[in-house]
Amino acid sequence: MSIKNIRLEVMQFLGKNVDSFVEQYLIPVEKIWQPSDFLPNSEGENFFEEVKELREIAKELPYDFWVTLVGDTITEEALPTYESWLMDVEGINQVENGGNGWSKWIRQWTGEENRHGDLLNKYLYLSGRVNMREIEMTTQHLINDGFDIGTGSDPYKNFVYTSFQELATYVSHNRVAQMAKKFGDNKLSKMCKMIAGDEMRHHHAYSEFVTRIFAVDPSEMMLAFQYMMKQKIVMPAHFLRESGQKISSAFEQFSDSAQRIGVYTANDYVDIMQKLINKWEIDKISNLTDEAEKARDYLMKLPARMARISERLVIPAESHIFKWVEPARL
Repeated sequence: MSIKNIRLEVMQFLGKNVDSFVEQYLIPVEKIWQPSDFLPNSEGENFFEEVKELREIAKELPYDFWVTLVGDTITEEALPTYESWLMDVEGINQVENGGNGWSKWIRQWTGEENRHGDLLNKYLYLSGRVNMREIEMTTQHLINDGFDIGTGSDPYKNFVYTSFQELATYVSHNRVAQMAKKFGDNKLSKMCKMIAGDEMRHHHAYSEFVTRIFAVDPSEMMLAFQYMMKQKIVMPAHFLRESGQKISSAFEQFSDSAQRIGVYTANDYVDIMQKLINKWEIDKISNLTDEAEKARDYLMKLPARMARISERLVIPAESHIFKWVEPARL
């Protein structure tokens, strides 16, 4: 049987449990928080006073913080790209018989993720500290440009990617929450904390999918994990650009801002890699082919190698001036 057919068989096998995954890792619409829970109430008599308070507190937040928050928001708003990509993964079918269990998971995961961009976008708009038209153009560019995360339509590689990326997004939003609180913006801190909580739940889900694949197809799952770690995990917004600029031209400067203030760093990348190695107990997996054994050896040594490389990274001291955030307005 071909590798592709085995993957389809494994996806069908795991797909029988999708309803339990939804119940365990996602929250019903009527019970989960919504963006309006954390924003000034536009129907209330005190709306303008609440907006004024939000804008006053926002004045205390520094430049790199705004750049990072804007980049995080744009990344969340490019959700249509992520949903369409995942719907094309082998074993996920949204057409036949109304779609299979995996397409149900993707739709409901997307529904939860969609709230993140809604909330952060409204906060940025109300804050008065950023250029919303430039942000909107960057978001549209990012959706137009799509992304290429190096997984193809392979479910094993895609689940490694989502396991890693959901944890990375948790780290980023959680750090922004901590910094917002430090600068006295408790409401923004709460918003980012709630988003981070969603990302952690989603990380647990996708990493559980990988755990279950390791149980039934350990060698191929090991090779997929090694492949993704060897080529490195690219961020969803790696094609980020400002208006009038070339594709991907803004991503490095955005990453520098995030690293400069400690929101998401090279050390975090290594730490997440090690967490996944520990979570999937890579050192204990048995019944591997010779090729998969070599892949395991590579993975076990990789965090230490990456840590040494990250120590040599030099981040520019000066911030790139983005069209999204004009320093003079801060």
